[in-house]
Amino acid sequence: LNRGQRVKTDNQTLQKLIANLRGVSHADARVLIRHAIFADGAITESDIPEVNRLKFDLLDSEGVLRFEYDTEMFGNVAGLPNLKRWLELRREAFVQGATDRPRGVMLLGVQGGGKSLAAKAVAGYWGMPLLRLDFGALYNKFFGETERNLRNSLKQAELMAPCVLWMDEIEKGLATGQSDNATSQRVLGTLLTWMAENRAAVFIVATSNDISALPPELVRKGRLDEVFFVDLPDANTRAEIFRIHLHKRDIETAQFDLQALAAVSDGFTGAEIEEAIVSARYLASARDGSVDQEDIEAAIHRTFPMSVMRAESIDQLRNWARDRTVQA
Repeated sequence: LNRGQRVKTDNQTLQKLIANLRGVSHADARVLIRHAIFADGAITESDIPEVNRLKFDLLDSEGVLRFEYDTEMFGNVAGLPNLKRWLELRREAFVQGATDRPRGVMLLGVQGGGKSLAAKAVAGYWGMPLLRLDFGALYNKFFGETERNLRNSLKQAELMAPCVLWMDEIEKGLATGQSDNATSQRVLGTLLTWMAENRAAVFIVATSNDISALPPELVRKGRLDEVFFVDLPDANTRAEIFRIHLHKRDIETAQFDLQALAAVSDGFTGAEIEEAIVSARYLASARDGSVDQEDIEAAIHRTFPMSVMRAESIDQLRNWARDRTVQA
C-alpha cells in the first residue's frame, strides 16, 4: 500500500479507523485504507472524516441521509457542562460496544441556542461520522414511499455504524395530524420499531424546538436515554461565546471587555451573538477600520433577540422544561 514503507500512525487513530470500516467489504476496506495512506504515507486523525465520507458514498443507499463532513469539537461549544459530562461518562461504553450501550439523547431548546452545534460536537468528540436525517426530504407523495425512505435511511445508518445519527427538528416529521393521510403515524411506527430492535452502534441526537408537538412514546426512557434542555446562555457562557467567535475570525480578544459584552447581550442566543459580531465587522469595514468594542455593542443594541420577539412562547417552553428535563 505504501511502496513497502512503514505506515506512520498511532494506535488510537488506527483503532478508530478500524471501527469506522465496519460494514464494508474487504475490497472496499482496502480502497479506503489506500486512500488514507496515499497522500503522506500516514494514517492520521485528519484522514478519518474523509474515509467516513468515502465509505458513505460506497454504500450508495436510496435513503435521504446526508453525510455531514464538518463536525465540531466541544472546545468550540460554550456552556452545556451537564451534557458534556454525560457524554464523557458514556463515550467508552459506546465506542467499546458495552452491553448497556447508550442509545441517544433529545436536545430541546430555543432556536439558535446551540442544539445543532452540540449534535455536531458529539460526533467530533467521539470521533465518529455524523449523518443527518432530513425529515423534510423524507416525505413522498406516493403511498408507502415515505416509510421506505425512512427504512432505507436507517439501514444506511446501521451500515455506517459506529456513527451519530442527527435527527434535526424531529417534530416537523413526526407531528401527527389528519392532513397527511396518517403518513406521520406510519413514519412514527417505523421509527419506534427500529429504535426498539436496532442493535447497531447508532447514537441518536434528536433536536427539537417544540416538544409539545412530539408523541410521548418517542421520548420515554428506553428509546432515548435523556432529554436535555438547552436554555438561553448565562452571562459567563455568553462571554465564552464572544471569545470563540472572535477567535474564529482572527480577532484579538484581549482588546475586548467580554464581560461587558455579555452584560449588554442578555437574552441573546449563541447564533444572535455570532450575527452581532458579523454585523460589527461590516460596520468596521465601512469606515476602513478594525472591529472594536463599540462596533459590537452598537450591533447588539440594534438587534431584537428571539427572547424578546417570542417572549411568551420561550417562557412557556422554559417553564415546561424546568421540572421535566435535565439542564444541558
